[in-house]
Amino acid sequence: MASGLTTDDSTAKLLSDLKIDAGDWPPSLVKNLHLLSPDQIQLGKMLLEMGQSHLFQHWAEPGVDDDQKKAFFIQLSKLNSSYPGGLASYIKTARELLADSKAGKNPYDGFTPSVPTGEVLSFGDDNFIKFEDVGVKEAKNAAFVLVAGGLGERLGYSGIKVALPAETTTGTCFLQLYIESILALQEASSRLTQGTCQKEIPFVIMTSDDTHTPMVDLVESNSYFGMKPSQVKFLKQEKVACLDDNDARLALDPHNKYRIQTKPHGHGDVHSLLYSSGLLNVWHDSGLRWVIFFQDTNGLLFKAIPASLGVSATKEYHVNSLAVPRKAKEAIGGITKLTHSDGRSMVINVEYNQLDPLLRATGHPDGDVNCETGYSPFPGNINQLILELGPYIKELTKTGGAIKEFVNPKYKDASKTSFKSSTRLECMMQDYPKTLPPSARVGFTVMDTWLAYAPVKNNPEDAAKVPKGNPYHSATSGEMAIYCANSLILKKAGVQVEDPVQQVFNGQEVEVWPRVYLEA
Repeated sequence: MASGLTTDDSTAKLLSDLKIDAGDWPPSLVKNLHLLSPDQIQLGKMLLEMGQSHLFQHWAEPGVDDDQKKAFFIQLSKLNSSYPGGLASYIKTARELLADSKAGKNPYDGFTPSVPTGEVLSFGDDNFIKFEDVGVKEAKNAAFVLVAGGLGERLGYSGIKVALPAETTTGTCFLQLYIESILALQEASSRLTQGTCQKEIPFVIMTSDDTHTPMVDLVESNSYFGMKPSQVKFLKQEKVACLDDNDARLALDPHNKYRIQTKPHGHGDVHSLLYSSGLLNVWHDSGLRWVIFFQDTNGLLFKAIPASLGVSATKEYHVNSLAVPRKAKEAIGGITKLTHSDGRSMVINVEYNQLDPLLRATGHPDGDVNCETGYSPFPGNINQLILELGPYIKELTKTGGAIKEFVNPKYKDASKTSFKSSTRLECMMQDYPKTLPPSARVGFTVMDTWLAYAPVKNNPEDAAKVPKGNPYHSATSGEMAIYCANSLILKKAGVQVEDPVQQVFNGQEVEVWPRVYLEA
């Protein structure tokens, strides 16, 4: 501080230089402005204009907790820079969504559902083989993106989910299975297209604060499971600020008044991370055409990807959602075409508890019912996407990668005036098509469930409580599904395989096939 100037003089000069009138600012903040940089003061000004003065009401006198005050603004700056449009946009969107939630507004008002266009494949027939052949050839022009921001708490496991074994015969973990599958596609694609030089398929892993360090450790300690280190990139998503009330006042950490409480934003962040990383343009310039997104614990997925990619290439889909046959009212989202009364339309995932009432409200008195195939005409979304890179870059250039968000506050009572605990905005990877123009070619590919979908997400205790006939989605059922798929593939090829037997493991009755393991 210049000689002869008091802290008050210094603050007044700083505000004058920044052309800021702080007349109605909280005195507790004004007294501490000398601790902040000009950019941080501008950030504070924005927050006050957005009704966030409560963040500073408790600030101590200068000289007390100064390091914590500085750390508070470092956190605020990070939250501001990591969200498309900054905290002002986050707060504005939150207020709109919280007002809609309080009013009970239906996000599908004005929309009429119908069955979208897609391809239904049956493993091993001529159609499947045709698409699979095209897909393997196209694989050299693809990049793979794994969204892996969550820990295995629901599984009763404290580590990262992809470190778990997909099956116990070999103990191969999910991440090794995925990388070896990509490498096998890389080799086969090069061989089928007579490539003189094998193209390396890029692989991106989206991590979070919770998973980043153990993910990097798992990959590096296993020599990238055979990939070249240059093929693998890690993109870490940041958390978002929690919200205390319907006015979208940012929530302070209950244990630290100089820290904003934060929670995960959801796997929809993968789009903004890819956009801001610059990788999409690098891929496009190198001749890549496809980006394939998948989630962390589905041991069957790579059996379905080649044929699905073949569908994308043949049908020229901008967006292709992988799906499985779905029983009416089954607890899995349905891929649905929504057409608005104003002419807008989109093909997206509609959650099962929203699809049935939506159908009933739009001229289908029986709601979601099975058709002549024995399944709902709305296929089950399994959250694996294939996007064409060119149109994807064009769309993200418009949106910055921001995905339509939602909010799910838990209200204290029917008045919906206060929350049981803080909430936050969330976004989902599969909601990307919501911003696409009607001209976008959005479709789906349905695969046999036994071939494509056996997620591992429930712990043994919860799985044992699943009503009879419903999928367990546990580590036990996931492992059995791998043996089942491998056995059925061999049977289709004419190999004699013993029939399965029913057994109970961890309270779950499952079909136990021979423990067949097929290397990628």
